[in-house]
Amino acid sequence: MKAHDGIYIDGAWRPAAGQDVIEVVNPADEQVIGAVPAGTALDVDTAVRAARAALPGWATTPPAERAARLAALRDVLVARKDEIAETVTAELGSPLPFSQAVHAAVPIAVAGSYAELAASYVFEEKVGNSTVHQEPVGVVGAITPWNYPLHQVVAKVAPALAAGCTVVLKPAEDTPLVAQLFAEAVHEAGVPAGVFNLVTGLGPVAGQALAEHPGVDLVSFTGSTAVGRQIGAIAGAAIKKVALELGGKSANVILPSADLARAVNVGVANVMSNSGQTCSAWTRMLVHRDRYDEAVALAAAAADKYADRIGPLVNARQQQRVRGYIEQGVAEGARLVAGGPEAPRERGYWVSPTVFADVTPDMTIAQEEIFGPVLSILRYEDEEDALRIANGTVYGLAGAVWGAEEGEAVAFARRMETGQVDINGGRFNPLAPFGGYKQSGVGRELGAHGLAEYLQTKSLQF
Repeated sequence: MKAHDGIYIDGAWRPAAGQDVIEVVNPADEQVIGAVPAGTALDVDTAVRAARAALPGWATTPPAERAARLAALRDVLVARKDEIAETVTAELGSPLPFSQAVHAAVPIAVAGSYAELAASYVFEEKVGNSTVHQEPVGVVGAITPWNYPLHQVVAKVAPALAAGCTVVLKPAEDTPLVAQLFAEAVHEAGVPAGVFNLVTGLGPVAGQALAEHPGVDLVSFTGSTAVGRQIGAIAGAAIKKVALELGGKSANVILPSADLARAVNVGVANVMSNSGQTCSAWTRMLVHRDRYDEAVALAAAAADKYADRIGPLVNARQQQRVRGYIEQGVAEGARLVAGGPEAPRERGYWVSPTVFADVTPDMTIAQEEIFGPVLSILRYEDEEDALRIANGTVYGLAGAVWGAEEGEAVAFARRMETGQVDINGGRFNPLAPFGGYKQSGVGRELGAHGLAEYLQTKSLQF
């Protein structure tokens, strides 16, 4: 795979301050496919200074021109969509059809949505005798995860640029190649030098330096709740704004009236998507006791079909973590009906599609985010019991409700403590806000709500 041996700062690729590199490994076969610089705090400082210098010019660039640069960026991504998909498949292990349909197509759609929003967003309004301005918050430090390596980059960078902010991006060390490809696309789209900067590196080094840097006005982070707490503490000490999209343990609530076969099959597919490495995955399936055994049988049969469809996990550490959770589920008394902890292949970081029955709400696998292809099926007595179980974790990122009557499902969904709920298999909407309640995060991404995260408000009284 193509990899730059430098970092992208102030419109050019340049050597990193240190000599250390990060090897990029294909998780399907454990082969090294490239290497990128391990950026240092000095590299982060150089990038932030470049972003700071570019801020006045970009912040005062007319929204229509910012929209034009984003439209050009979308067009470059469209032209390179096959390369994007192949890169994500190589460094994440995602099957190529999924990389094409999701890892390439969704970021392109999101980039296009912000090209339109930048042109149409109301940045100024009259309120009584005041004029209220929406202005860019400043320099953004964006720290992105490996599970959706381009989507998460675009979901942060595109609204930041639309708002008039400048950006320093620190991508996940497991999947940095598609971030380099994105930097090439930004350059080709004609975004001015310094407006976007890329520093590859390790989280505890480059990521922490970015979060702590006094020249960064907003830190946008997607990743684990544990790291989110650390970034929140760093930002709190400096009184700087944060946007945190963190973990999830989403409930898929199947009401007694629902089409059980459809709800179970779609629910299993949701959990197995991206090899279970999705923060919003519906990893807890809640089924009424009268239909529980039927649902378990359907889920086990559906999961078995994914054995040859899903890819590996991203690295050996993640593989061992997920296998450990499966072993813990067995030890705590849950019943395996599909899959298990044994690695299905000798090479690569594979985990079998796994389904647990007889899971109780207090079990570890029902409370903690596993981040692998593991589904827990819980039974409930009535709707109040289902609501108690659905809301009974520290997370609140996403969820689903199924019912024969849409109104019945919506009424239940309104009582769920979570940021996004799909009703009867509702489709993904790149314009709808995405983000969490409780320990699933602070702030929203996507659409106009995502753009608003990168703005601050000033009122002028006349």
